[in-house]
Amino acid sequence: MPVSVGYCFVVPECTPATVVIGTRWREAGEQPRLLAFDESRAAPAGARPWEVSDLAVAFGKRTVVATTPALRARLPALLTQAETAAKVADLYAVGTAPPDRYLVFYAGRDEWSRWYGGGRPAWTAGYAVGVGGGHHDVVLNAASLTSAGADDLLRHELTHAASLPDRGYSGRANWWLVEGLAEYAGADGQPVRRYEGLAEVRKLVGSGWNGRLDGLAPPDNAADDRVGGSYGIGYLAVRHLVDRYGEQRLLDFFRAVIHDRDPVEQASERVFGEQWSTLHDDCVAYVRGVVG
Repeated sequence: MPVSVGYCFVVPECTPATVVIGTRWREAGEQPRLLAFDESRAAPAGARPWEVSDLAVAFGKRTVVATTPALRARLPALLTQAETAAKVADLYAVGTAPPDRYLVFYAGRDEWSRWYGGGRPAWTAGYAVGVGGGHHDVVLNAASLTSAGADDLLRHELTHAASLPDRGYSGRANWWLVEGLAEYAGADGQPVRRYEGLAEVRKLVGSGWNGRLDGLAPPDNAADDRVGGSYGIGYLAVRHLVDRYGEQRLLDFFRAVIHDRDPVEQASERVFGEQWSTLHDDCVAYVRGVVG
């Protein structure tokens, strides 16, 4: 029998996330007996980490960080980094207040292939997954993440949790905007010349990129430099729009396209007062100008 479970962590007044879990029972007279819980397999989230793993947990003012007991030594540093990243991600909440708590799971090799159904592209170092109730859980891949590299990634993924709608976003054409905003937050105001992905952007632009933002999303089997170049172009396009119109109007544009699912042409004219075809070409020219 499927059972729907609503749950909150830390903040009891939050809108619950939901998960449907299969249960098995045995008839025992007037009171059936519960025998077992199955793992939830509901799309798109899949089995939550707390369903399938013992967890060690650290709590902060804005974040909760969890991992397996074998990796618990990483928790104090991860919590400090997550708390710092949350201050940045809070600035990019779209449509509502920032999340009451950001929930971050640090996955070892086995857990990475099992938590939330696994199956992520090989180049993925982290992701945010919608779990209902307006919540997005964040998962980091311990095998591909150094301590020094966690700061940028946490800002990136927590910004997804703050900015994305509960139902996600439609189509791959807007991938550049979703990832570009997260990369912009991850860069945390550093000069464009210090962005680590410029070499990958230069390689992608010089190897035949067709100059279309709506075709940037990399395939699951893409090489690392192709992935890095795609993220970098998204970042530079968003950076250009922010430099030209400011962060608030960029967030208004993000809300119109990603939350309200307005056509990008309509959103551009309403928010920026410009035709999207013109702005798109301006963004592409900016990208090409940055990398030479």
